Amino acid sequence: MDHLAGQLDTVGLLAEPVRRALYRHVATQPEPVSREQAAEAVDLPLHTAKFHLDRLVDAGLLEVEFRRLSGRTGPGAGRPSKLYRRSDRQLSVSLPERRYDVAGEVLAGAVDRALRSGTPVEESLPAVAHEVGRRIGEAYVEAHGAARDGDGLTTTAAVLEEYGYEPVLTDAELCLANCPFDRLAAEHTELVCGMNRDLVEGVLDGAGVPRLDARLAPHAGFCCVRVAPR
Repeated sequence: MDHLAGQLDTVGLLAEPVRRALYRHVATQPEPVSREQAAEAVDLPLHTAKFHLDRLVDAGLLEVEFRRLSGRTGPGAGRPSKLYRRSDRQLSVSLPERRYDVAGEVLAGAVDRALRSGTPVEESLPAVAHEVGRRIGEAYVEAHGAARDGDGLTTTAAVLEEYGYEPVLTDAELCLANCPFDRLAAEHTELVCGMNRDLVEGVLDGAGVPRLDARLAPHAGFCCVRVAPR
């Protein structure tokens, strides 16, 4: 839930009308804008605009650069101005959490590989899903360390929680209370559920928990995949 909480906190900053107006102004400009330009555009005192702009920078919604607006250089050119532009950070918040970006990465990768190799998409999809899952697992281990002996389910739960699966440990199994690809799975069940299983298998490999398996076990109210000891 930490990932979702961070997303919600960041988006929540834009609930404040003044901050939202400043963000919208900066985001719609073709060039970075100064504090003075932003303050004038939304009819704010300069010190108020500065406070809110810097809050947006701290949250990662805006980025800063320094440049002389006059274009002059050298002695006497004056100090560079602090300019604001929209950051490259992307936010998407949904409850329950959905991760269609991950599904899109896997499906696009499978189509691209199929086109380049001449193989059917259904043959490239399992391999690509496993590779994406493996990268997710490896990234978690790099950031948090490898699983300790006997702690595979706990580690797997921590990885999958970051991707919206809402893992629940019951009877030595890991059930997933949410499907991050819910709408796609409802419309393309066999394709997406198989992709989901291969993705989770990749996570297990990348996280270094080889004694666990991901298997298809559809159950009402849960994701189609469960994780259990081999």
